Amino acid sequence: MLAVVPVRDGVLPLGALETIAECGGDVLLAGSNPHASSVAGVGHDIRHVELGSFQPSRWAEALASIVDDAAVIALPASPDGRDLAPRLAHRLGRPLLAGAIAVTPASASLARSGGLVLHDVAIDGPVVVTLQPGVRGVLVNDSTTTEVTVTRVEASTTSAGNEPELDELLPPDVATMDLTEAKRIVSGGAGLDSGGRFTQLTALAAAIGAAMGATRVITDRGWVGHQRQIGTTGVVIDPELYVAFGISGAVQHTAGLGDPSHIISVNTDPHCPMMQMADLAVVADANGVLDELQRLLGAEESSDV
Repeated sequence: MLAVVPVRDGVLPLGALETIAECGGDVLLAGSNPHASSVAGVGHDIRHVELGSFQPSRWAEALASIVDDAAVIALPASPDGRDLAPRLAHRLGRPLLAGAIAVTPASASLARSGGLVLHDVAIDGPVVVTLQPGVRGVLVNDSTTTEVTVTRVEASTTSAGNEPELDELLPPDVATMDLTEAKRIVSGGAGLDSGGRFTQLTALAAAIGAAMGATRVITDRGWVGHQRQIGTTGVVIDPELYVAFGISGAVQHTAGLGDPSHIISVNTDPHCPMMQMADLAVVADANGVLDELQRLLGAEESSDV
């Protein structure tokens, strides 16, 4: 098994270390300015190849001859990983097993129906797999006795004939970006009193450069789409800042939070799990606090309640 990790400007995508760990430390870092030091303690047999700016068709063409000897090629299911994986699978003539939560040389467990169903697939030939971020965890080995090999690989960067021309690279829109990539997330739960609060929450999130999320009870009510649901049956995240409005902190939700650097919780119950996890716990009605924050930040959208 080989982990192929797409790298942009030396930055690893979300889920990179988990994918490397799943492959036993055998990794190829591919992209712009990849550094072996970025996977220290997780990668053991490390190869890195400079491919320039992200162009998935060209990258797949360049990587095909380098990775063809690996029976199972795993990529993180980050946005770049999801772009590169199908192209690489097509170039190698292999099936793609997308959305795995676990993979071995003999099988893969694939999440389907929004994570409500697990589909176990036997691997009986060469495949390409994408691994969901946040479901495995990583144990970093800081031992100096572990043998690590680092090899620089050369690859042709000839343009692929079907590569589209890049006119402009725009930053992600926080209102629509994948929650797995968001560094700041403002989320709402059952303590918010109507679906209109989530229009308000979205505007507030945009005002501070954050994405909007929700708990399962909210998506079950139809107030927010399932793609915004955070937790073990939704999206697993790992932001730097997580702000929870009216979220009690059921284990199905908190298990999907990763390890945020800062957590702020607003709730009327000072003893609920979310408040116990918080770096800053605000004992107050989440609806009233949301109204006041919106006024102070000058968010354009207003609640319809």
